[in-house]
Amino acid sequence: MKKYLLPENGTFYKANLHCHTTCSDGKLTPEETKAAYKAHGYSVVAFTDHNVMYNHSYLNDESFIALMGCEADITEKGSEPYNNRKVIHFNYISLKPENTAPFFFGSSLGYVEKNAEKFPKETEFYKNEPICKLGYVPANISYLFEKAREKGYFVTYNHPGWSREEYPQYINYNNMNALEIFNYASFHEGHEGYTPTVYDDMLRAGKRIYCIAADDNHNTVTDAFGGFTMIKAEKLEYETITDALVKGHFYASMGPEIKSLVFEDGKIKIECSEAERICITTGQRRAASVWASDGKSVTYAEFDVYPNDRYVRLTVTDHRGRSANTSGYFINELLCD
Repeated sequence: MKKYLLPENGTFYKANLHCHTTCSDGKLTPEETKAAYKAHGYSVVAFTDHNVMYNHSYLNDESFIALMGCEADITEKGSEPYNNRKVIHFNYISLKPENTAPFFFGSSLGYVEKNAEKFPKETEFYKNEPICKLGYVPANISYLFEKAREKGYFVTYNHPGWSREEYPQYINYNNMNALEIFNYASFHEGHEGYTPTVYDDMLRAGKRIYCIAADDNHNTVTDAFGGFTMIKAEKLEYETITDALVKGHFYASMGPEIKSLVFEDGKIKIECSEAERICITTGQRRAASVWASDGKSVTYAEFDVYPNDRYVRLTVTDHRGRSANTSGYFINELLCD
C-alpha cells in the first residue's frame, strides 16, 4: 500500500513563516515585504513581528496570503548583560484569519507602545491564567506552548542555535508544533543557523514535531530569501494553508526541491531536484546515503525502513551544500493503515 507523506494532489506554495517589518524592528513595511517576497516566488508570508500581532488581511490577494502571527520571547532574569542570559523565542501563527488577538507578548512591550496608534483597541493581554509566573523554566515554556495551541495557534520553537539553548533546557520543552531546523538570518549573521542535531534530539525523545525553515528577515542587509517552507495544499486560502501546516504537509528547504515523498512496501521513496546526496536519518544508530556520481546528480532514492528505526527523516543536499529536510515520520504511524 502506498502512503503519501506529502499529499499526492495539490500545489506547493513557497512560504516564509518568520518575518519582521516596520511594525517591530524590520526595515521594510508590510506592503514592501509582500512585494519583495512575491517577486521571489513566495505565495505565503507569516508576519511575526516581535510581541505584536496585526491583522494583515488587507495584503491578501489571489496569489498571496498573509498569515497573522507574533514572535514572543522569555528571557532569563538577572544582572548579566542580555547576551549572557538565556532566552527562548517562539512564534505563534493564527490558524484562522479572524483570530488576531495576541496570545502572549513576551518580555518586552516596546513595540506595542511604539505602534500604539496601530494596535487594535480591543486587544487585551491574556489574563485568564497566570502566564510566566515561573519565568524562564521548561515547565512554564511548555505551558505557554500548550495554551497557545489550545487558543488556535501553530507554535514554532525558533533558532535554538542563535538562542544558545542547551540540551538540558530544550529537551524538556513540550507541546510545540514545529522547530526551526534552519534560520537564515542566524546563519547569515554567523550563528549556528542550521540545527538538525537539535531536531534529532527532539525526535529521539519522542516529541512528534515538524521542522520548518525560515528567513527571520529584518531586511537589514541580505537576510531574506535563504530559508523557506514548501507547503502543499489544494488551494491558496488562509485556512487551507494553516490546515496543511497542522497536518505536516510541507518540507523545509534552503534551496533543493522535494517533488514527492511516499512510503511503500517497507521503503521510503523520494523524488527531488538535482542533488549531490540524499540521506536517511533514523532514531537508532543507522543511516544511509545515495550519492551522485562525479559530475552528475541524483534525483531519486529509496531506503528500507525497519521497526527499530523509531522514526525516519530524509535530507537532500545540492551541489552548493544547501539542504532540504523532511519532517520526522514515526514508524508506528507509517505502518498503520
